[in-house]
Amino acid sequence: MTQSIIAAGLAFVLTLVIGRFLIPELRKLKAGQEIRADGPTWHMSKAGTPTMGGIMFILGAGVIVFILGWGNMLDGVFVHLYVYLFALIFGLIGFVDDYRKVRQHQNEGLTAKQKFVLQLAAAILFLCLMRYEGLLSNHLYIPFLNVSVEINWIVYLVFAAFVIVGCVNAVNLTDGIDGLACSVTFVVMVFFAVTGYLWSAGGAGALFPAAMAGGLVAFFVYNHHPAKVFMGDTGSLFLGGAVAALAFSMDMPLILIPVGIIYILETLSDIIQVGYFKATHGKRFFKMAPLHHHLELSGWSEAKLVTVFSLVTVVCCVLAYFGAAGRY
Repeated sequence: MTQSIIAAGLAFVLTLVIGRFLIPELRKLKAGQEIRADGPTWHMSKAGTPTMGGIMFILGAGVIVFILGWGNMLDGVFVHLYVYLFALIFGLIGFVDDYRKVRQHQNEGLTAKQKFVLQLAAAILFLCLMRYEGLLSNHLYIPFLNVSVEINWIVYLVFAAFVIVGCVNAVNLTDGIDGLACSVTFVVMVFFAVTGYLWSAGGAGALFPAAMAGGLVAFFVYNHHPAKVFMGDTGSLFLGGAVAALAFSMDMPLILIPVGIIYILETLSDIIQVGYFKATHGKRFFKMAPLHHHLELSGWSEAKLVTVFSLVTVVCCVLAYFGAAGRY
């Protein structure tokens, strides 16, 4: 546990320092965020705020994971490295997306098909690696019931790949207002740091989420309302990859349901909105999707949204901890 606390502290400091240099450079590059024309009107004031700020916690946490995890790697334990590199692949996909948006000065980068194919390929590669290393089984653990159900490997691989892609895009969808994805994912990382400490020999599984928790606190310093920088798809896809990879590296993907309840609600609100719009030929179920925009238009401030969504995540993570306690 001491190593995890040190990792969080060092990642916080390093990410904070990187941010001091990164944000001015992003401004010089004119890496400003384009704002959706159909979004809340008051969001237009955010146009031009530097994006791709996720680079700061990707680098901050990454450096600490490599330094403090070196001893684990010498002992043949690479789980923290695999999780980080997998999340990094998604971060790179997001970076390409962000870069194209910045260069073309519009709110669309890669096409949905391009992102899906790249994300699916990365998910399959990660799952095959985890299977090869003996870190992933085809026994699906069911939290709260404390039972595991054996599933055919091919079926499990297909299920797992789509869960990962869905999780990544759900986190990306949650990144819609200042500090939201950052604060919610911080709580999720604390959950995985605690369970990782209990789950792995010597607490190696806690290193990456602990470093990420520290990095996200530092990023929140720059990202809370009014945000000085946005994480962009670079950061949100990295976070989505990290959350999904941690769940599978601990061999309990269904734990994503309680810990990722906010991600799920955000995604469901988007699906309901689109489905209802098509079924009723133009009517809307929500004032605007995803959910955080509906609540904004209902009078919630960004600070209230961040606080409530984070507290909901805290409650669900506590429940998830007790729901998976029998596994340890």
